[in-house]
Amino acid sequence: MTPEIANVRHTRVRQTRSAPDGSKVSPTSDFTELARRIKDAGLMRRRYGYYWTKLIGVPLAVTGALALFVWIGDSWWQMLTAVGFAVLFTQIAFLGHDAAHRQIFRSGRWNDWASLIIGDLFVGMSYGWWQNKHTRHHANPNQIDTDPDIDLPVVAFTPEQAARPRPALLRWLIAHQGAFFFPILLLEGLSLHASSVHRVFAREHVARRPVEIAFLAIRIIGYLTIVFLVLSPDKAAVFLAIQIGLFGFYMGMSFAPNHKGMPLVPKGTKLDFLRRQVLMSRNVRGNRVMDFAMGGLNYQVEHHLFPSMPRPHLRRAAPIIQEYCRDHDVPYTQVTLLESYAIVFRYINRVGLGERDPFECPLLAQRSSI
Repeated sequence: MTPEIANVRHTRVRQTRSAPDGSKVSPTSDFTELARRIKDAGLMRRRYGYYWTKLIGVPLAVTGALALFVWIGDSWWQMLTAVGFAVLFTQIAFLGHDAAHRQIFRSGRWNDWASLIIGDLFVGMSYGWWQNKHTRHHANPNQIDTDPDIDLPVVAFTPEQAARPRPALLRWLIAHQGAFFFPILLLEGLSLHASSVHRVFAREHVARRPVEIAFLAIRIIGYLTIVFLVLSPDKAAVFLAIQIGLFGFYMGMSFAPNHKGMPLVPKGTKLDFLRRQVLMSRNVRGNRVMDFAMGGLNYQVEHHLFPSMPRPHLRRAAPIIQEYCRDHDVPYTQVTLLESYAIVFRYINRVGLGERDPFECPLLAQRSSI
Protein backbone atom coordinates (compact mmCIF):
# COMPACT_ATOMS: atom_id res chain seq x y z
CA MET A 1 0.00 0.00 0.00
CA THR A 2 1.13 3.56 -0.69
CA PRO A 3 -0.81 5.83 1.70
CA GLU A 4 -1.08 9.54 1.04
CA ILE A 5 -3.68 11.25 3.19
CA ALA A 6 -6.05 9.58 5.59
CA ASN A 7 -9.27 11.59 5.65
CA VAL A 8 -10.14 11.73 9.31
CA ARG A 9 -13.00 13.57 10.92
CA HIS A 10 -12.04 15.32 14.14
CA THR A 11 -12.71 13.26 17.25
CA ARG A 12 -12.82 14.65 20.74
CA VAL A 13 -10.62 13.39 23.53
CA ARG A 14 -11.23 14.22 27.19
CA GLN A 15 -8.01 15.99 28.19
CA THR A 16 -7.13 15.19 31.76
CA ARG A 17 -3.79 13.35 31.72
CA SER A 18 -0.39 13.99 30.16
CA ALA A 19 0.98 11.59 27.55
CA PRO A 20 4.73 11.13 27.00
CA ASP A 21 4.79 13.87 24.35
CA GLY A 22 3.18 16.39 26.70
CA SER A 23 -0.30 16.18 25.20
CA LYS A 24 -3.39 15.25 27.20
CA VAL A 25 -5.24 11.96 27.20
CA SER A 26 -8.24 10.68 29.07
CA PRO A 27 -7.54 8.68 32.24
CA THR A 28 -9.75 5.96 30.75
CA SER A 29 -8.01 5.99 27.36
CA ASP A 30 -6.53 2.86 25.84
CA PHE A 31 -3.03 4.21 26.41
CA THR A 32 -3.44 4.42 30.18
CA GLU A 33 -3.84 0.66 30.55
CA LEU A 34 -0.95 -0.02 28.18
CA ALA A 35 1.30 2.34 30.12
CA ARG A 36 0.45 0.49 33.33
CA ARG A 37 1.38 -2.85 31.80
CA ILE A 38 4.68 -1.51 30.47
CA LYS A 39 5.56 0.00 33.84
CA ASP A 40 4.62 -3.18 35.71
CA ALA A 41 6.92 -5.13 33.39
CA GLY A 42 9.81 -2.92 34.53
CA LEU A 43 10.45 -1.59 31.03
CA MET A 44 10.72 2.07 32.04
CA ARG A 45 13.53 1.57 34.55
CA ARG A 46 16.94 3.05 33.70
CA ARG A 47 19.75 0.97 32.21
CA TYR A 48 22.76 2.74 33.69
CA GLY A 49 25.23 -0.04 33.02
CA TYR A 50 24.26 -0.23 29.36
CA TYR A 51 24.47 3.51 28.82
CA TRP A 52 27.58 4.20 30.90
CA THR A 53 29.38 1.56 28.85
CA LYS A 54 28.42 3.46 25.70
CA LEU A 55 29.21 6.87 27.19
CA ILE A 56 32.70 5.75 28.18
CA GLY A 57 33.14 3.98 24.86
CA VAL A 58 32.43 7.09 22.76
CA PRO A 59 35.60 9.08 23.57
CA LEU A 60 37.66 5.88 23.53
CA ALA A 61 36.33 4.91 20.09
CA VAL A 62 36.83 8.39 18.66
CA THR A 63 40.36 8.62 20.09
CA GLY A 64 41.21 5.20 18.66
CA ALA A 65 39.78 6.10 15.25
CA LEU A 66 41.75 9.35 15.13
CA ALA A 67 44.93 7.57 16.22
CA LEU A 68 44.43 5.04 13.41
CA PHE A 69 43.80 7.88 10.97
CA VAL A 70 47.05 9.63 11.91
CA TRP A 71 49.00 6.34 11.85
CA ILE A 72 47.84 5.44 8.31
CA GLY A 73 48.84 8.88 7.11
CA ASP A 74 48.52 10.37 3.64
CA SER A 75 47.18 7.33 1.82
CA TRP A 76 44.21 6.45 -0.36
CA TRP A 77 43.54 3.64 2.10
CA GLN A 78 42.06 6.38 4.28
CA MET A 79 38.92 6.17 2.15
CA LEU A 80 38.15 2.96 4.03
CA THR A 81 38.74 4.86 7.25
CA ALA A 82 36.17 7.40 6.05
CA VAL A 83 33.57 4.63 5.92
CA GLY A 84 34.47 3.67 9.48
CA PHE A 85 34.10 7.27 10.67
CA ALA A 86 30.68 7.50 8.99
CA VAL A 87 29.46 4.44 10.84
CA LEU A 88 31.03 5.58 14.12
CA PHE A 89 29.50 9.07 14.01
CA THR A 90 26.07 7.64 13.16
CA GLN A 91 26.21 5.24 16.09
CA ILE A 92 27.21 8.13 18.34
CA ALA A 93 24.29 10.16 16.97
CA PHE A 94 21.94 7.32 17.96
CA LEU A 95 23.26 7.61 21.51
CA GLY A 96 22.64 11.37 21.43
CA HIS A 97 19.10 10.63 20.31
CA ASP A 98 18.63 8.43 23.39
CA ALA A 99 19.95 11.14 25.70
CA ALA A 100 17.72 13.80 24.15
CA HIS A 101 14.70 11.57 24.88
CA ARG A 102 15.70 11.31 28.56
CA GLN A 103 16.46 7.60 28.22
CA ILE A 104 19.83 7.64 29.97
CA PHE A 105 19.50 9.58 33.24
CA ARG A 106 16.64 10.56 35.52
CA SER A 107 17.97 14.11 35.67
CA GLY A 108 16.91 16.34 32.80
CA ARG A 109 20.07 18.41 33.23
CA TRP A 110 22.30 15.35 32.92
CA ASN A 111 20.48 14.24 29.78
CA ASP A 112 20.75 17.74 28.31
CA TRP A 113 24.49 17.89 28.88
CA ALA A 114 24.96 14.37 27.57
CA SER A 115 23.08 15.41 24.42
CA LEU A 116 25.16 18.57 24.05
CA ILE A 117 28.46 16.76 24.42
CA ILE A 118 27.50 13.81 22.23
CA GLY A 119 25.68 15.78 19.53
CA ASP A 120 27.65 19.02 19.28
CA LEU A 121 31.12 17.96 20.35
CA PHE A 122 31.39 14.45 18.90
CA VAL A 123 28.98 14.50 15.93
CA GLY A 124 28.89 18.18 14.96
CA MET A 125 25.09 18.39 15.11
CA SER A 126 23.32 21.01 17.22
CA TYR A 127 21.28 19.56 20.05
CA GLY A 128 19.14 22.71 20.24
CA TRP A 129 18.28 22.55 16.54
CA TRP A 130 17.54 18.83 16.62
CA GLN A 131 15.48 19.03 19.82
CA ASN A 132 13.22 21.77 18.43
CA LYS A 133 12.57 19.85 15.22
CA HIS A 134 12.25 16.39 16.71
CA THR A 135 9.92 17.43 19.53
CA ARG A 136 7.44 18.80 17.00
CA HIS A 137 7.66 15.58 15.03
CA HIS A 138 6.91 13.40 18.06
CA ALA A 139 3.94 15.53 19.06
CA ASN A 140 2.27 15.25 15.66
CA PRO A 141 3.81 12.50 13.50
CA ASN A 142 2.76 12.67 9.84
CA GLN A 143 0.38 15.59 10.44
CA ILE A 144 0.39 17.90 7.44
CA ASP A 145 1.77 21.43 8.04
CA THR A 146 2.73 20.42 11.59
CA ASP A 147 5.30 17.62 11.39
CA PRO A 148 8.60 19.13 10.13
CA ASP A 149 9.77 15.73 8.90
CA ILE A 150 7.21 15.83 6.07
CA ASP A 151 7.88 19.43 5.07
CA LEU A 152 11.19 19.38 3.23
CA PRO A 153 12.35 21.71 0.44
CA VAL A 154 13.49 19.00 -1.97
CA VAL A 155 10.97 16.19 -1.34
CA ALA A 156 7.17 16.35 -1.61
CA PHE A 157 5.06 14.13 0.64
CA THR A 158 1.61 15.23 -0.55
CA PRO A 159 0.23 16.11 -3.99
CA GLU A 160 -0.27 19.66 -2.72
CA GLN A 161 3.42 19.95 -1.89
CA ALA A 162 4.36 18.53 -5.29
CA ALA A 163 2.14 21.13 -7.02
CA ARG A 164 3.70 24.16 -5.30
CA PRO A 165 5.28 26.77 -7.62
CA ARG A 166 9.01 26.04 -7.87
CA PRO A 167 11.94 26.69 -10.20
CA ALA A 168 11.90 24.45 -13.28
CA LEU A 169 14.85 22.31 -12.13
CA LEU A 170 13.31 21.67 -8.71
CA ARG A 171 9.95 20.79 -10.29
CA TRP A 172 11.72 18.25 -12.48
CA LEU A 173 13.57 16.77 -9.51
CA ILE A 174 10.37 16.40 -7.51
CA ALA A 175 8.62 14.79 -10.48
CA HIS A 176 11.41 12.18 -10.42
CA GLN A 177 11.93 12.16 -6.66
CA GLY A 178 11.36 8.43 -6.39
CA ALA A 179 14.60 7.84 -8.27
CA PHE A 180 16.48 10.58 -6.43
CA PHE A 181 15.22 10.09 -2.88
CA PHE A 182 17.83 7.60 -1.71
CA PRO A 183 20.81 9.15 -3.58
CA ILE A 184 19.90 12.57 -2.19
CA LEU A 185 20.43 11.17 1.30
CA LEU A 186 24.15 11.44 0.53
CA LEU A 187 23.69 15.19 1.08
CA GLU A 188 21.87 14.73 4.38
CA GLY A 189 25.07 14.79 6.45
CA LEU A 190 26.13 18.11 4.96
CA SER A 191 22.62 19.44 5.54
CA LEU A 192 22.69 18.37 9.21
CA HIS A 193 25.97 20.17 9.84
CA ALA A 194 24.89 23.28 7.93
CA SER A 195 21.48 23.46 9.65
CA SER A 196 23.17 23.10 13.03
CA VAL A 197 25.57 25.97 12.41
CA HIS A 198 22.78 28.13 11.02
CA ARG A 199 20.58 27.44 14.02
CA VAL A 200 23.09 28.43 16.69
CA PHE A 201 23.76 31.75 14.94
CA ALA A 202 20.12 32.51 14.07
CA ARG A 203 17.88 34.80 16.07
CA GLU A 204 15.64 31.99 17.32
CA HIS A 205 16.00 30.98 20.95
CA VAL A 206 18.71 28.41 21.62
CA ALA A 207 19.35 27.28 25.18
CA ARG A 208 23.07 27.31 26.06
CA ARG A 209 23.94 29.02 22.79
CA PRO A 210 27.57 29.85 23.79
CA VAL A 211 28.17 26.21 24.74
CA GLU A 212 26.75 24.96 21.46
CA ILE A 213 28.82 27.43 19.44
CA ALA A 214 31.98 26.44 21.30
CA PHE A 215 31.35 22.69 20.97
CA LEU A 216 30.45 22.92 17.28
CA ALA A 217 33.52 25.04 16.57
CA ILE A 218 35.81 22.58 18.33
CA ARG A 219 34.24 19.63 16.52
CA ILE A 220 34.02 21.03 13.00
CA ILE A 221 37.19 23.14 12.89
CA GLY A 222 39.22 20.61 14.86
CA TYR A 223 38.10 17.70 12.68
CA LEU A 224 38.80 19.55 9.44
CA THR A 225 42.20 20.64 10.73
CA ILE A 226 43.24 17.06 11.51
CA VAL A 227 42.01 15.82 8.12
CA PHE A 228 43.90 18.46 6.14
CA LEU A 229 47.04 18.13 8.25
CA VAL A 230 47.23 14.39 7.64
CA LEU A 231 45.97 14.20 4.07
CA SER A 232 46.89 16.07 0.92
CA PRO A 233 44.10 18.40 -0.31
CA ASP A 234 42.82 15.97 -2.97
CA LYS A 235 42.69 13.02 -0.61
CA ALA A 236 41.17 15.18 2.13
CA ALA A 237 38.37 16.33 -0.17
CA VAL A 238 37.53 12.76 -1.21
CA PHE A 239 37.78 11.57 2.39
CA LEU A 240 35.32 14.21 3.60
CA ALA A 241 32.94 13.55 0.71
CA ILE A 242 32.84 9.85 1.57
CA GLN A 243 32.62 10.31 5.33
CA ILE A 244 29.96 13.05 5.34
CA GLY A 245 28.04 11.47 2.47
CA LEU A 246 27.84 8.03 4.05
CA PHE A 247 27.08 9.53 7.47
CA GLY A 248 24.04 11.28 6.01
CA PHE A 249 23.06 8.23 3.98
CA TYR A 250 23.25 5.95 7.03
CA MET A 251 21.21 8.41 9.09
CA GLY A 252 18.62 8.81 6.36
CA MET A 253 18.31 5.09 5.71
CA SER A 254 17.73 4.56 9.44
CA PHE A 255 15.01 7.21 9.76
CA ALA A 256 13.26 6.82 6.38
CA PRO A 257 11.46 3.51 7.19
CA ASN A 258 9.86 4.92 10.34
CA HIS A 259 7.01 7.07 8.95
CA LYS A 260 7.45 7.66 5.23
CA GLY A 261 4.57 6.03 3.37
CA MET A 262 2.41 5.74 6.47
CA PRO A 263 -0.95 7.60 6.65
CA LEU A 264 -0.85 11.39 6.67
CA VAL A 265 -3.54 13.33 8.51
CA PRO A 266 -4.74 16.90 8.05
CA LYS A 267 -3.56 19.62 10.40
CA GLY A 268 -5.67 19.80 13.56
CA THR A 269 -6.84 16.19 13.43
CA LYS A 270 -7.68 14.93 16.92
CA LEU A 271 -6.77 11.35 17.77
CA ASP A 272 -6.13 9.75 21.12
CA PHE A 273 -2.45 9.31 21.95
CA LEU A 274 -2.26 5.56 21.29
CA ARG A 275 -3.69 5.76 17.78
CA ARG A 276 -1.91 8.98 16.89
CA GLN A 277 1.45 7.31 17.48
CA VAL A 278 0.80 3.73 16.34
CA LEU A 279 -1.07 4.46 13.11
CA MET A 280 1.64 6.77 11.80
CA SER A 281 4.64 4.60 12.72
CA ARG A 282 6.21 1.51 11.19
CA ASN A 283 8.46 -1.10 12.79
CA VAL A 284 11.24 -2.89 10.96
CA ARG A 285 11.40 -6.60 11.69
CA GLY A 286 14.81 -8.07 12.52
CA ASN A 287 17.24 -9.50 15.06
CA ARG A 288 19.69 -7.91 17.48
CA VAL A 289 22.03 -7.04 14.62
CA MET A 290 19.22 -4.94 13.17
CA ASP A 291 18.65 -3.37 16.59
CA PHE A 292 22.29 -2.29 16.71
CA ALA A 293 22.48 -1.15 13.09
CA MET A 294 19.39 1.06 13.42
CA GLY A 295 20.07 2.27 16.94
CA GLY A 296 16.71 0.95 18.15
CA LEU A 297 14.81 3.04 15.59
CA ASN A 298 13.44 -0.16 14.11
CA TYR A 299 11.06 -0.20 17.12
CA GLN A 300 9.43 3.03 16.04
CA VAL A 301 5.98 2.22 17.41
CA GLU A 302 7.37 1.49 20.87
CA HIS A 303 9.65 4.53 20.74
CA HIS A 304 6.81 6.89 19.85
CA LEU A 305 4.56 5.52 22.56
CA PHE A 306 7.29 5.57 25.22
CA PRO A 307 10.04 7.96 24.01
CA SER A 308 11.89 7.83 27.33
CA MET A 309 12.04 4.02 27.38
CA PRO A 310 15.71 2.90 27.36
CA ARG A 311 16.73 1.41 24.03
CA PRO A 312 17.47 -2.11 25.38
CA HIS A 313 13.86 -2.45 26.58
CA LEU A 314 12.25 -1.72 23.22
CA ARG A 315 12.66 -5.31 22.02
CA ARG A 316 10.92 -6.65 25.14
CA ALA A 317 8.14 -4.07 24.92
CA ALA A 318 7.33 -4.84 21.27
CA PRO A 319 5.35 -8.10 21.75
CA ILE A 320 3.40 -6.58 24.65
CA ILE A 321 2.41 -3.56 22.59
CA GLN A 322 1.70 -5.60 19.48
CA GLU A 323 -0.67 -7.88 21.40
CA TYR A 324 -2.33 -4.89 23.08
CA CYS A 325 -2.90 -3.17 19.75
CA ARG A 326 -4.36 -6.36 18.29
CA ASP A 327 -6.78 -6.67 21.22
CA HIS A 328 -7.89 -3.05 20.72
CA ASP A 329 -8.15 -3.22 16.91
CA VAL A 330 -5.32 -0.75 16.36
CA PRO A 331 -3.30 -1.61 13.22
CA TYR A 332 0.31 -2.33 14.17
CA THR A 333 2.62 -2.16 11.14
CA GLN A 334 5.78 -4.26 10.98
CA VAL A 335 7.72 -5.14 7.82
CA THR A 336 11.23 -6.15 6.80
CA LEU A 337 13.82 -3.49 6.07
CA LEU A 338 13.70 -4.08 2.31
CA GLU A 339 9.90 -3.97 2.34
CA SER A 340 10.01 -0.64 4.16
CA TYR A 341 12.35 0.84 1.56
CA ALA A 342 10.10 -0.45 -1.24
CA ILE A 343 7.08 1.20 0.40
CA VAL A 344 8.94 4.49 0.78
CA PHE A 345 10.14 4.40 -2.83
CA ARG A 346 6.69 3.69 -4.28
CA TYR A 347 5.03 6.33 -2.15
CA ILE A 348 7.58 9.06 -2.84
CA ASN A 349 7.53 8.24 -6.55
CA ARG A 350 3.73 8.39 -6.85
CA VAL A 351 3.52 11.70 -5.00
CA GLY A 352 6.22 13.16 -7.24
CA LEU A 353 4.27 12.08 -10.31
CA GLY A 354 1.22 13.88 -8.94
CA GLU A 355 -0.92 10.80 -8.47
CA ARG A 356 -3.74 10.92 -5.97
CA ASP A 357 -4.42 7.63 -4.26
CA PRO A 358 -5.77 8.50 -0.79
CA PHE A 359 -5.28 5.73 1.75
CA GLU A 360 -7.62 5.13 4.61
CA CYS A 361 -6.58 2.55 7.13
CA PRO A 362 -9.59 0.65 8.49
CA LEU A 363 -9.47 2.24 11.94
CA LEU A 364 -9.26 5.81 10.69
CA ALA A 365 -12.07 5.18 8.24
CA GLN A 366 -14.16 3.77 11.08
CA ARG A 367 -13.46 6.79 13.30
CA SER A 368 -14.31 9.23 10.50
CA SER A 369 -17.79 7.73 10.25
CA ILE A 370 -18.57 8.28 13.91
